[in-house]
Amino acid sequence: MSSRLNFTEEMLSINSFTRQLGDQMVLAKAYVVIAKENNNLQLAWELSAQIRACQLLLSRAANRGTPVTIQEAEPIMKEFSSLIFQARDLHYDSVTMIMKSKAQIQALEERANAAVVQSTTFGQLAAEAVPKSLYCLAMLLTLDWATHADLRDRITQNQQSPKLTNNSFYHFVVFSDNIIGTSVAVNSTVQNAHHPEQIVFHIVTDSVNYGGMQIWFGQNQFNGAAIEVQNIDSFFWLNASYVPVLKQLQDSDTQNYYFKTSGQDAKRTFKFRNPKYLSILNHLRFYIPEVYPELEKVVFLDDDVVVQKDLTELFVVDLHGNVNGAVETCLESFHRYHKYLNFSHPKIHSDFDPQACGWAFGMNVFDLVAWKKANVTSKYHYWQEQNVDRTLWKLGTLPPGLLTFYGLTEPLDRRWHILGLGYDPSVDSELINSGAVVHFNGNLKPWLKLAISRYRPLWEKYVDYSHPYLQQCNIH
Repeated sequence: MSSRLNFTEEMLSINSFTRQLGDQMVLAKAYVVIAKENNNLQLAWELSAQIRACQLLLSRAANRGTPVTIQEAEPIMKEFSSLIFQARDLHYDSVTMIMKSKAQIQALEERANAAVVQSTTFGQLAAEAVPKSLYCLAMLLTLDWATHADLRDRITQNQQSPKLTNNSFYHFVVFSDNIIGTSVAVNSTVQNAHHPEQIVFHIVTDSVNYGGMQIWFGQNQFNGAAIEVQNIDSFFWLNASYVPVLKQLQDSDTQNYYFKTSGQDAKRTFKFRNPKYLSILNHLRFYIPEVYPELEKVVFLDDDVVVQKDLTELFVVDLHGNVNGAVETCLESFHRYHKYLNFSHPKIHSDFDPQACGWAFGMNVFDLVAWKKANVTSKYHYWQEQNVDRTLWKLGTLPPGLLTFYGLTEPLDRRWHILGLGYDPSVDSELINSGAVVHFNGNLKPWLKLAISRYRPLWEKYVDYSHPYLQQCNIH
């Protein structure tokens, strides 16, 4: 799978059919609302049908990695033009649309503001809570680690493999405190690999889950893949004097911003209290060459992904001298830099293009040789230090990632990484089936009761519910 279509150029080019279709689709969506308000359900239905046809065409073009052709675009564009003309002929002009939109927005804002804090609070709490069964699994595994010295010694010795630093093998990294999620990421990778014995997994977790991770990956077989588990607390260089995020979290103003709840700040506080935004495990991705100084190239995986195809092909993808290979996210969902960063700030406005295409963390190829040459970690430190007052961006690792890897990211074929299974119930089935990695990004994780039932079998396929530990904890 090689990169064949530059999504950013395609969407921005005024001569591309993708751009023209996108513009017509935006206008048609507005007319659908106005037509419904005027009880013209026939026109609303016809517009909606063309919007769906347009979305399907754009999805297919993105999937195959080639631009929309005139033969594909012309029928939809003609139908759009005819329907939009009808709408205008019915006096659904711009002034009408603006006035009605304003009234609708005001009404929706009043309704939304009354419910948003409550929904955000309960939704975030549900997403953050560790299910009792998974807590049980972690505790059982940790107990075995703590009480069986001979088992600890054997597992530790088995993990001292020469494969761990041998660049002729395929190296994957996962940083997580979720045992079952990490297990699925590992299991799905090795099961779909043509040569799993050539795969090496490097896992870093925290002190609480270190013993449990060791027991799980030390006692289970993963088709001959080598697996090492490390404790992030053993990285003594990872401290507040070196890591800006840790230094900032010691600041009282930062602590109040993240944790102090008051009135209008309730929505913001609960969103920021998601542990992933504050966890150093989440920021460890910016220190990969320091964690693994001997390695030259790695594939980084989040713990909420499922691998469906052999990923070793990624190691021969030409990154053209770039550091980060990633799938762009702006073709259909329009996730551009201005969505994540504050372009009113002079440091952002002067150095970055607001229309630059965003990309996704969760399945990335990192060239660590190029990383060191470009001093990527130093760039990350610079931007974190500039954002001490949180005026460049508000939260997460993606905004600093967009800044840090700006001009250093190679777009990958979209099929390498399919996103949205943790929040979008309508991801195209063909797209999912074609994907090498599917990502449950969002709050609706597959190990939670909140999970979207349509996607859960994709994840459960790699969970052995007959395993004694899972049986003891009633995980099913």
